[in-house]
Amino acid sequence: MIASETRLDILEALWRAEESSVRFSTLFDAVDLADSAQFNYHLQQLTDQFVAKTDDGYCLRHAGGQVIRALRAGTFTRRPDIDPFTVDGACTKCGGPLEARYGDEQLAVTCADCGKGHGEYPFPPGGLVDRDHAEIARAFDERVRHLHCLAADGVCPVCSGRMQTTFDRGDECCCLDVGLRVEHHCQQCRYELCSPVGLVLLDEASVVSFYDDHGIDLSDRPYWTLPWCVDDEYATVRDTDPWRVTVTVELADEQLHVTLDENLDVAETDRRACQD
Repeated sequence: MIASETRLDILEALWRAEESSVRFSTLFDAVDLADSAQFNYHLQQLTDQFVAKTDDGYCLRHAGGQVIRALRAGTFTRRPDIDPFTVDGACTKCGGPLEARYGDEQLAVTCADCGKGHGEYPFPPGGLVDRDHAEIARAFDERVRHLHCLAADGVCPVCSGRMQTTFDRGDECCCLDVGLRVEHHCQQCRYELCSPVGLVLLDEASVVSFYDDHGIDLSDRPYWTLPWCVDDEYATVRDTDPWRVTVTVELADEQLHVTLDENLDVAETDRRACQD
């Protein structure tokens, strides 16, 4: 239905309009099409699903806005090719330098020496526009946090449908160097997202406070620089029926142990001095 340049131009014109509703004549003038009858045909095809007709003219429905946002994000129009670039932090396995690689709308952080993956997640092409490497890395970190925050709360980041969350272990995930992981599956659009267990704790109050007490703002630390966010050796399985997993976060001479239940809710926390 939207595989037409004219229809996309109509949606774009409504998206750019300053008025909440646009009159037919104004909308026609904004689109590069000489035949008003043909223009009206395309407009009517969009009406109801992507465009709403009001007493004052036409306005963009939510679905129409999603189409334009997808286009502006580059989902359908851009195939960027950027060279790998270095990012802050060191490999949690060998201490080597980390680099970001982009392809197929995915950004991956890997070790340049040993190849260990530190996460690979969706990042629309629009996120690369008008940003230098440091800004891209920052935007990617923020996006990963947002994706997993929504998924852990049971909301699909793509369609807002219900996400089902499960623990899994065994074969490593294709984009993560971990065996034990959290897997999120949308029951509506089938979007999938997986991560090390620790990644779901980035906005957990007890963890944020733990870092604050050590003079560190956790939001300033890219997730890939936090070993408990990229490795599964910091996660201990306490039980599998139902699941209970404890993630250990260590700073200076202290440890914070956060135990999650099968729904990723915090069951208990334990803060103690590190053992010699």
